[in-house]
Amino acid sequence: MNPRFAIHPDHFKTLNTEQIRESFLIPTLFQKDLITYTYSHYDRMIIGGVQPISKSIKLDSTPELKADFFLQRREIGIINVGDPGTITVDGVQVVLNKKDALYIGRDVTEVIFEKTGQGVPLFYFNSAPAHKAYPTQKVTLDEAETVEMGQSHTANQRTIRKLLVNSILPTCQLQMGLTELKSGNVWNTMPAHTHDRRMEVYLYFDIPEDQVVCHFLGHPQETRHIWMKNNQAVLSPPWSIHSGAGTSHYTFIWGMAGENLDYTDMDAVTPDELK
Repeated sequence: MNPRFAIHPDHFKTLNTEQIRESFLIPTLFQKDLITYTYSHYDRMIIGGVQPISKSIKLDSTPELKADFFLQRREIGIINVGDPGTITVDGVQVVLNKKDALYIGRDVTEVIFEKTGQGVPLFYFNSAPAHKAYPTQKVTLDEAETVEMGQSHTANQRTIRKLLVNSILPTCQLQMGLTELKSGNVWNTMPAHTHDRRMEVYLYFDIPEDQVVCHFLGHPQETRHIWMKNNQAVLSPPWSIHSGAGTSHYTFIWGMAGENLDYTDMDAVTPDELK
């Protein structure tokens, strides 16, 4: 378990490039036949990745959680960003194709990740504390709430797929979805916003090997940036903007946890206000 501690916005202003990356960037999510865990003290979110190749991998608890099993007091959302794979939830198998999502509620005792065919699945997950048990449910792209946003002349035309949100299925506090940039468009979450009621984490994927995304974070009037590669994630504190621009088109997963399940609860920041 890799812990990440909360950073005060005044302290954030004093960090150099390497300190910002150490505090917010999750550079290595997927490792062969392993499961990775990063524990954020922002809303107790756990961010992780699973890459099963030669064996099945069980979602185990860790000593830091002081729990008999991982989901004893938690819920989890999983999105596959690789080849098709199988997740077994208390004995029931669910196949996830690329960009399919799976919600698993609290009290589920056994979750097992496996590859399905010759390809390599990449299971990305967010997990948050849960006060109630809700049913396991798979959500495909066709079942997502889909919204078209942005315009080509502002280079931010994109498709937002709301997968694990309260308009699709019940959760305690977790929300997840993905945003796909149209070809020739580079900006995400622009105009920018903050939401002090919940934190957020982004996973950038489908970035070509020789391309990058520049992710912006910080108070709207005191922003910084992190250069990111394919399959890397970044934490966003509640007080921070979370926006990015790529040297190529890309896709990213957004995940949120906090006290508010209202997706539209945002404090907007216009481009001319940013510094």
